[in-house]
Amino acid sequence: MAPRRVAVIGAGASGLCALKCCLDEGLEPTCFERSKDIGGLWRFEEHPEDGRASIYRSVIINTSKEMMCFSDFPIPEDFPNYMHNSKIMEYFRMYAQHFDLLRHIRFRTSVCRVSKRPDFASSGQWEVVTESEGKQEAAIFDAVLVCSGHHTNAHLPLSSFPGLEKFEGCYLHSRDYKSPQPFFGKRVVVVGIGNSGIDIAVELSHTAKQVFLSTRRGSWVLYRVADNGYPFDFSYLSRFMQLIHNLVPTSILNFFMEWKLNARFDHTLYGLKPKHGVLDQHPTVNDDLPNRIISGRVRVKPNIQEFTETSAIFEDANVRRFPGAVVWATFLSLIWVYLCDTISQCDKGWPGCRRV
Repeated sequence: MAPRRVAVIGAGASGLCALKCCLDEGLEPTCFERSKDIGGLWRFEEHPEDGRASIYRSVIINTSKEMMCFSDFPIPEDFPNYMHNSKIMEYFRMYAQHFDLLRHIRFRTSVCRVSKRPDFASSGQWEVVTESEGKQEAAIFDAVLVCSGHHTNAHLPLSSFPGLEKFEGCYLHSRDYKSPQPFFGKRVVVVGIGNSGIDIAVELSHTAKQVFLSTRRGSWVLYRVADNGYPFDFSYLSRFMQLIHNLVPTSILNFFMEWKLNARFDHTLYGLKPKHGVLDQHPTVNDDLPNRIISGRVRVKPNIQEFTETSAIFEDANVRRFPGAVVWATFLSLIWVYLCDTISQCDKGWPGCRRV
C-alpha cells in the first residue's frame, strides 16, 4: 500500500516538527512554504511579505532553551538560555539539516484553497490548490496539517479610538515595528501590555523622548531570571511544581505567585496590577520594565479615551500633547484565508484544541 500523503502548510517551528513526525510514521509529507526560507515567525525580515508573521530585530524568546528544545534534538550547550531570534533560526536550520527535511519543502509556494473532496465521506481526502510562479496546481492529500501560525494578520482597533482620523502623528502595528531608530527623540504611546507591547516600550525608552505604555487592565509581569540566576520556567515548571499545581487550589497558587512577583516590584505601586490572577491568563515576561518605569523613561497610563490633532487624552483625563507616534501592540486576527467555507472556523479557536 502506498504511504498516505500529508500536506503541511508552513515551514516554521510547528511545520518542521510536523514534517519530521510524518516521516517517522512512514507518511509522505509535502510542506508548502510561501516564503523563501524556513523559520516562520522567527525569521527576521526588514520588509516581510504580506501575510507573513513578522518580528522586530531585537526579539529574544521568553522560553528558556531547556524548556523549548525539541525532545529529539537538544539545543547546543554553548547557546544562551534565552536565545535571540537569530540563534533560534540557527537551531531550526540545524534541526532541518539533521533530519533531512528541506527536500520535502516547496518554497515560494502559497496555498490558495483547502477543501474536502466530493467523496470525502468515504475517502477522507482533501484537495489542496497551490500557486507558485503564477501557476496554480491542485493535488490530493489524505490529511492536511495547518502549521501557518496565528501571528500573521495585524488587527488595528482604530474604531475604538475616537478622533484618530484627525491625529497628525503616525501610527503602526507592532507587526510593522522593526527598531527604535525612526522614533529617536519622539514622544511615543505604546498601546497594549502583552509581550510585544512591553518589549517595544522598554526598547523605545532608550531612544525616544518619552514613552507612555497604555493599558486597559494591567498585567502581571514575570521575569526570565529567577532565584539564584536560574531560568524562571526551568525553576517553576518542574514535575514537583506540577504536582503542587494539581493538589493546591488555583486561588492559593495565585496568591503565592502574586506575592512572589510583588516582592520584586509592587504591581499596584507601578500601575500594573490587573484584576485577574497571575495563572488565569497568558503571562507577560520582561526583566527591564520596572527599571524603566522607576527611572521615568516609561510612564504607565490607562486606556486612551480619544485623540485630537496633536494629543492623546487618557481615561484619567490626562492629556499628553504632541505624541510623535502610536504603536498598537494589539492582538492579531486568527484567520486562515485558504480554508474553504465548508470547513468550520471559530473565533476562539478550534473545538477541543485549546485555542490553537
